[in-house]
Amino acid sequence: MSIDGLSDADIRAVLARVKTFAVVGASANPERPSNGVMSFLIREGYAVMPVNPGVAGKTIHGQEVYARLADVPPPVDVIDIFRAPSEVLQVVRDAIAVKDKLGATVIWMQLGVINEAAAAEARAAGFTVVMDRCPKIELSRLARS
Repeated sequence: MSIDGLSDADIRAVLARVKTFAVVGASANPERPSNGVMSFLIREGYAVMPVNPGVAGKTIHGQEVYARLADVPPPVDVIDIFRAPSEVLQVVRDAIAVKDKLGATVIWMQLGVINEAAAAEARAAGFTVVMDRCPKIELSRLARS
């Protein structure tokens, strides 16, 4: 069992039911992991909405970039967080504030992003929390098993 307490079956179920990712911390730089993950998710058929105030109004992989979660149009299933662990609690609080508007059900903290306090708040608000994992890695790994 991983740090988030989710099994392979749990992750499979999440990835099978979700359709849209809001990627917080999206980067236009092709060298950044968020850029590669966004490209992969789009190729896999997911809708992706990048969130980054520094490039808001521009596009990444043909997708309009939003300044903040509150600006993202619904629906969004997953809030995928590419931010430092110290910044995750605020992202989770922003996600809780727009949860009903977006219809979001999953908080996904990327590989290396671990924040137990943020995870606890997200779970208390009704989110499924995936932590210290990458959807690109999980999709590839689970497809082989």
